[in-house]
Amino acid sequence: MEKQIQMAATLTKIVCVAAFLFSTTPLSAQQQIPKGATILMKVYPDFIKKYDNGYLVLADGTRLIYDDGKEKTFVQKLDDGDPEDMFAFKYDRTSWKPEYLQDAGRSRCEQLFKKMYGASEGEVRKHLISVPWFGEKVLFTTVNGAADSLRAVAAELAKHPELRSYLKSSGSFYWRKVRGAKRQSAHSYGMTIDIGVSKSDYWLWKNPGKGETDRIVYANRFPKALILIFEKHGFIWGGRWYHYDTMHFEFRPEILAANP
Repeated sequence: MEKQIQMAATLTKIVCVAAFLFSTTPLSAQQQIPKGATILMKVYPDFIKKYDNGYLVLADGTRLIYDDGKEKTFVQKLDDGDPEDMFAFKYDRTSWKPEYLQDAGRSRCEQLFKKMYGASEGEVRKHLISVPWFGEKVLFTTVNGAADSLRAVAAELAKHPELRSYLKSSGSFYWRKVRGAKRQSAHSYGMTIDIGVSKSDYWLWKNPGKGETDRIVYANRFPKALILIFEKHGFIWGGRWYHYDTMHFEFRPEILAANP
């Protein structure tokens, strides 16, 4: 009888220890939520409701796989990116010259972006409004507060007359594919604006004939103060890409949140 009591006591201890370990291991023994998924849920709460066993669960019930598990080349991460691939590159806010192939923001999960902003030109247009922009009006989406963020950028830039010569818009909403690629341009979603084309630099203009993985020469003529104002309000700058496009500003709060 004494032996049975000891065995029962030992078993009870084991059960208690196991229960303690399980309860104090936050997610590693249950479900580990990737950092990128956590960021996406935080910055896009109207659309991404939770993470469940490798999937982002969207507001309409769609289950979008976070990481498809495929080994991808640099170009494949751009052309066929899943949500995890959007965080594969570094958006370096401490340097003004991007590192080789660091193009944070150029990878966009099309399924996610079309769910948020619209899967066709017509769907995107339903959410566009005219935003005053230094004597012009530009079309911008209200989704995710992008238009409000652009207004905030304009209000702050208005306090800097020395930057005015860079602000002429050369395009915002335009439903199209990226030149030379099958993926949709960020301009298609109405959350991107190009400005100051006469003062801008683009990697192919400066490096004609170069490919996506070739070494290229960097160039930029935009002032730092202008960039920092856009970034303050949730926009990333194409000049921080290795494949730079200095006129390009894109509303991507998740990229900034991942690279504070």
